[in-house]
Amino acid sequence: MSFRTLGVLAAVSSLLAAAGCGSPAAPSGALSVAHPESSSTSTGSPATPAFTTGDPTESTSTPVRPNIVFVLVDDLSMNLVQYMPNVRKLQRDGTTFTNYTVTDSLCCPSRASILKGQYPHNTGIVKNHGSDGGFNLFHSRGSEKSTFATDLQTAGYRTAFLGKYLNEYFPKKTMGTGKPYVPPGWDQWFGGGNAYDNFGYDLNENGQIKRYGNKPQDYLTDVIAGKAANFISTTAATGQPFMVEVSTYAPHSPYTPAPRDAQSFPGLKAPRTAAWDRIPENSAWLSTKPKLTKEQKLRLDVEFRKRVQSVQSVDRMVGALRNTLARSGVADRTVVIFSSDNGYHTGEYTLPSGKQTAFETDVNVPLIVAGHGVGAGRSVDAMVANIDLRPTFADLAGVAAPADCDGRSFEPMLNGEIPADWPRSTVIEHHDPATDPKDPDYQQDSANIPPSYDALRTPTFTYIEYVDGSREYFDRKTDPYMLRNIVGTLEPERLAELSTALRGMTTCVGADACGRAARAIS
Repeated sequence: MSFRTLGVLAAVSSLLAAAGCGSPAAPSGALSVAHPESSSTSTGSPATPAFTTGDPTESTSTPVRPNIVFVLVDDLSMNLVQYMPNVRKLQRDGTTFTNYTVTDSLCCPSRASILKGQYPHNTGIVKNHGSDGGFNLFHSRGSEKSTFATDLQTAGYRTAFLGKYLNEYFPKKTMGTGKPYVPPGWDQWFGGGNAYDNFGYDLNENGQIKRYGNKPQDYLTDVIAGKAANFISTTAATGQPFMVEVSTYAPHSPYTPAPRDAQSFPGLKAPRTAAWDRIPENSAWLSTKPKLTKEQKLRLDVEFRKRVQSVQSVDRMVGALRNTLARSGVADRTVVIFSSDNGYHTGEYTLPSGKQTAFETDVNVPLIVAGHGVGAGRSVDAMVANIDLRPTFADLAGVAAPADCDGRSFEPMLNGEIPADWPRSTVIEHHDPATDPKDPDYQQDSANIPPSYDALRTPTFTYIEYVDGSREYFDRKTDPYMLRNIVGTLEPERLAELSTALRGMTTCVGADACGRAARAIS
């Protein structure tokens, strides 16, 4: 039974109680769980407080619209999870979606898809800034008037946002309001701008600008973690359901760790996987790419180590927020969701640090859910995408998702039910590489950036069409590292089928049409 159904039952129960009637009985409510090669404490990281479950206090007499804690991390790749003990505990306590896919491996397009529940061809956001992307376009299109935040606020939730919003958003912007702008749908707002250093930044704190400096206590991840904990404890005391998004800048470049983590993990190197410094056979765009130099490899090792260091504060935050939920007596009435806006590569495919490709490193990212009504220690391989978060949040809140959402609620999967008509594929749309030096995701060497492309991803293969007409097909069952482009071995009929399916995905509008398009191929 979905949380939307439970919400309806709760409303009926309230009406019956008001009439003097008795209340009816309530109804009962390729990332696997990570096994690290070495724990963070054994490599020198300060101890991370472990989450401990509070005593159950929830009454079973009424259905629950759970609180929602959404932790969205910036550029977190799968290979960092093994260094995050609190996130691994979240996996053990909850459900991991191994085929979770982002609509574009670029910050703003992905974040717009999360807010709207739509593919980039419907949000209109295909880059981080400029005429076809970024916060300014998102705002000018009126897109902020209908997001998961407005859905939940309308449903009676108290909402809070902390951290990174959309590229081009800056705390001092007024957007014609005469004061620092706060987007619709948020009761509490602590938004940052280009705060990637995690020091020396401004926050828009509910319409007031506060400047933070360079002292250890100013480290941004820690600041928003404390504010989020305060929001949880104060709101929990009122009994009002709440939704909080904590959106960290870590581990985005320059990968600044908290000072207490800056010397941890000495000697750690970037993973030398089968894809490390290797060009895929018959690559459509990497065939002339030179191998990594010795200097590049040394820099990649430093960058990977700093990325691991920088996520230690994120991991502590996850543990601290769960402990706050327990101390506030609402842990068993809360769903905690952990994810990233996109992945990241560090030396795979001869590429220096970056993203934007259709490789698994960049588009298949963590999605871990734990808490109320969520099965523990489960792994789900169904195709779930970031467009599915908004309808899932709505479902948890007991309301219908807007009709223009392209995604669907995966709430049934949280307790083990996979709908028979669930989509079998999703699409990645990368139409405008970050080649502008003003872009925080700018990559100077264009040889490291793929041409614009659309990609069809299923649990077993990835099919890519580039803007220049070239194609790639990777059978991930036999080639999990995507090292052999075998598009040349496919029959013309199969190629036509794939191309038609991809075109259907890149033009669909709404959950019904996009669901049909996503089931048209296997």
